[in-house]
Amino acid sequence: MADKKNSDKKNADKKNAAKKNAEKKNADSKNADPASGTDADAGGKLGRKQYEAELATLQGELVALQEWVKRTGAKLCIVFEGRDTAGKGGTIKRIVERVSPRVFRVVALPSPTEREKSQMYMQRYLAHFPAAGEVVIFDRSWYNRAGVERVMGFCTPEQTDDFLRLAPLVERAMVDSGIILLKYWLEVSEEEQTRRLESRINDPRKTWKLSAMDIESYGRWFDYSRARDAMFQATDVGGAPWYIADTDNKKRGRLNIISHLLTQVPYEAEPVPEVTLPDRQEPGDYREPKLTLRHIPTPF
Repeated sequence: MADKKNSDKKNADKKNAAKKNAEKKNADSKNADPASGTDADAGGKLGRKQYEAELATLQGELVALQEWVKRTGAKLCIVFEGRDTAGKGGTIKRIVERVSPRVFRVVALPSPTEREKSQMYMQRYLAHFPAAGEVVIFDRSWYNRAGVERVMGFCTPEQTDDFLRLAPLVERAMVDSGIILLKYWLEVSEEEQTRRLESRINDPRKTWKLSAMDIESYGRWFDYSRARDAMFQATDVGGAPWYIADTDNKKRGRLNIISHLLTQVPYEAEPVPEVTLPDRQEPGDYREPKLTLRHIPTPF
């Protein structure tokens, strides 16, 4: 019994040490002096093995966060916004890759229906807010009104102004109800966006990512910049600030976002109990039946 307790404690200590390491990396990055060279490799290429090792550690921490959410009934809402091709989908994929879809839920709403257009603007998003024990990730969100709808003329200037005035009030109500709200803006340079869009045009594996809206939006870089700046000014409020992530380097961007996310949630890792598989039962009178079954081909 003592050995089991010691093992559980060691596992928990490892989890908490990993969390503290993530917090330290964020603090070191925040305090680094660009002129000193202490963070000189931050924009350089990240090797696959190093990336995968760092990602595996962070994904283990996301599992610990998940178990804390289930145990405590916490409610976590994460909003991802940003430039086209900035890597929102790829980042979200790495966040949910090793966690339970019963706890982590991704919301990526299509264009509103005619019925939804007649509703209060925020109404279709409210139904997706997290309940106790849930993590909801919005792959684009109610901030469409401040970005693409404003730039592409899908709403009036008055509707945008109303949204920017009301959004902080809604988010304050979310936070007051106990929801932990995290908002991330992923920023990519003009040059890198061009490279990624050309890749989508030329790579048949990526053509599904390319829409007519992406092509039309590409020429409106500074309209989107103005919309982004107005959104930040109106909605970067104390209880729900915006966090900006540079994602020209996708791998580093993903690691930085997940690492930061972990420092914003007050989770604690629980000891992981040791598990021993029981002995399998004897076959007794069971015999494989003589059935005509359809096995799939094995070309690999």
